[in-house]
Amino acid sequence: MIKPATLAAIALGKVASVLSRRLRLGGGTTFPGTLARRVDADVLRVLTSALPQGVALLSGTNGKTTTTRMIAEILRRNDLRTLHNRAGANLIGGLTATALANSRLSGRLNADIGLFETDEAALPQAVAETQPRLVIVHNLFRDQLDRYGEVDTVAQAWRKALATLPPDATVILNTDDPAVADLGDGLAAQVCYYGLDDARHASAATAHIADSQFCRRCGVRYDYTLTFYAHIGHYACPQCGSRRPDPHIRLARLDLHGAECSDMYVTYPGGAIEVRLPLPGLYNALNALAAIAAGLTLAIPPARIRATLEAFSAAFGRIERVRAGQDGATMLIALIKNPVGASETVRMLVGGRQADVAALHTLIAINDRFADGTDVSWLWDADFELLAGRISEATVSGIRAADMAVRLKYAGVDPRRITVVPDLGAALDAALESLPPGETLYILPTYTAMLDLRAELARRGWVRQFWED
Repeated sequence: MIKPATLAAIALGKVASVLSRRLRLGGGTTFPGTLARRVDADVLRVLTSALPQGVALLSGTNGKTTTTRMIAEILRRNDLRTLHNRAGANLIGGLTATALANSRLSGRLNADIGLFETDEAALPQAVAETQPRLVIVHNLFRDQLDRYGEVDTVAQAWRKALATLPPDATVILNTDDPAVADLGDGLAAQVCYYGLDDARHASAATAHIADSQFCRRCGVRYDYTLTFYAHIGHYACPQCGSRRPDPHIRLARLDLHGAECSDMYVTYPGGAIEVRLPLPGLYNALNALAAIAAGLTLAIPPARIRATLEAFSAAFGRIERVRAGQDGATMLIALIKNPVGASETVRMLVGGRQADVAALHTLIAINDRFADGTDVSWLWDADFELLAGRISEATVSGIRAADMAVRLKYAGVDPRRITVVPDLGAALDAALESLPPGETLYILPTYTAMLDLRAELARRGWVRQFWED
């Protein structure tokens, strides 16, 4: 029997959701949940406890939205009705709003399983309230220090939360991230590791932005035999012997094909799966690897996982391709929000391009609102030097457009190729006007700049609102 306060919270949340959209105050993806929790703080716990197949949570610094959407599509193709915060509202209010939107006034959910992308800081509370059967932790990088603090602070909070999980729960961890892999030590829950084994993708180019360089057990600096980017790689402690756990799910071979796609060969206990992923970049391949690990853990047939990933389209703003009108230019939007994500996005853009051929057309939009992180010093840690000699035209926009222009200049981009247009709509027009026929405009926005951009694209009729995707 659901208590009256919970029923009142559900009703209030549903009314708030309808009003938010009708009054054009937003998509109703967070506020209804926040409001409902003021009436009954247990509303999320009550609603999710009735899900027949429980809850899966995914957290990490980069790749949350894309990976969770991959998993959601895998579940949907397996005929599982999935409760999913698809719009990316990943704080507790957003998780609650998602549950409310998919519930009846009686409190019954129209879903079999819950799947929530979860903000790093919100993961402990989400674990406590939803009692998940599955938790996937993707990676941990320095991001928005004004909100989260250092990576060790986040990792400690995660460890305490995961320690509360029972033996019948499963935790999936990225074995190539030392801070994440170490979370599996001593858990009562079952632990599954996934990782990259293809040594061809090793690089030391971004070692200066590594965050977890020291042994989690004794504090000595790790020795790396392979480094893929930042602190992601194959590591071992020379003093205490702590090392990268052997992965259960292995990305044994990865062939990247520029900004178009990649071919993956993944092995797992008892079999293997080959996938042509229609998303570019090493980081998207690792997103897909985490999704494969989740699908296998949830007993989804491998053939169905493969078919889903090969038909996958990216989440809004995450390697999203948009046309400027029916017959207009192609734009590729790739969210950047921290040094590692920005560096890997740039690396994807320049992959296979000659260093002295200025052919890239970019629009980079940098904001410093709360949701972006108010400290933009991370721009100086990102590897924008890869753009030197490769930029034909760089339009920079957003609240911190001037900062980005200076960063590009010091990265070696010819200042004559940099145009500062603070207003985002005007910047988009300027970038498209200078784009030669047949070329792609690569747009790199921070989070709120991406939302501003998509609102502008929606106003022009080129995309739907993000909560409608």
